[in-house]
Amino acid sequence: MLERHQIEAIIPHRKPMLLIDRILKVSAGEYAIGEMTVIGNEFFFGGHFPDNPVMPGVIIIEAMAQTGAVSILMLDEFKGKTGYFAGIDNARFKAKVLPGDKLTLEVRITKRKGPIGVGEGVAYVDGKKVAYATLTFAIG
Repeated sequence: MLERHQIEAIIPHRKPMLLIDRILKVSAGEYAIGEMTVIGNEFFFGGHFPDNPVMPGVIIIEAMAQTGAVSILMLDEFKGKTGYFAGIDNARFKAKVLPGDKLTLEVRITKRKGPIGVGEGVAYVDGKKVAYATLTFAIG
């Protein structure tokens, strides 16, 4: 398991944009399983939506991407680099993510050629799939 300070040593994100709290399981260049506890005081809830706080889908996707980035940036050839979005495909949102939820994020790297790759991400709350997407990344 990797805690926040260990995650910060791998990916360049910092609060308020570092979304994942811990990495539960990881294999360099293959997959990562991360976790984010949604407290309710996150920066996006003030406007999304007042009196009806719902985690924005784009933030769920970003949390997935950060989880996948931990795996890919653990490879020796990419240590110290940054992973950038190059594409998001087939994103679907199946249920709301609300304050108090624990978001489990699973990303499997399915393709990689040099610094470009693809990951399949799924987000769960209490074992129920809430979102999924295909994420294309570029390492720079």
